[in-house]
Amino acid sequence: MRAILIGFMGSGKTTVGRLLASGLATEHADLDDLIVQRAGRPITTIFAERGEGYFRQMEHQTLLQALKTPGILSTGGGTPTIAMNAISLKQSAVPVIWLTAGDQTTIDRVKNDSSRPLVNELDQDALIALKRRRQSLYAAVADLTIATDQLTPRQIAHQIQQWLNQKAAALQA
Repeated sequence: MRAILIGFMGSGKTTVGRLLASGLATEHADLDDLIVQRAGRPITTIFAERGEGYFRQMEHQTLLQALKTPGILSTGGGTPTIAMNAISLKQSAVPVIWLTAGDQTTIDRVKNDSSRPLVNELDQDALIALKRRRQSLYAAVADLTIATDQLTPRQIAHQIQQWLNQKAAALQA
């Protein structure tokens, strides 16, 4: 079974992705980790040395490769906001699940994470403004939306697994 997790930073994509993959007995890949492996340096370094444009090109190429592999893929927060990535996600025919979180939940989850370039660059108001600007872009590619604020990662993974099973059963009927 396959699925792609999207959402703003701190929504739980990687944690939920790992749990979901375990529950489905499949592989999990984190797009940011794949980019780091490919580049041989951290994302913060890629941003600092080459800029966001270069990073987004690398991200797109890595996404295209990742879409060819089975399992669960957790994307970076900005991945579906780039038109060529959004198109690739929609054309992949792999279910896309958008994990959301409220503004305060987002801030609480990311405020101390210096590995996120945008957390280092933006204050809290600018971060929330960016999150809100991205919402319609996430919605445009999502097949399912789950609010994560009041759920544990295990509960979220379970909800997604049930939805994927229902979807698979409907296709077989």
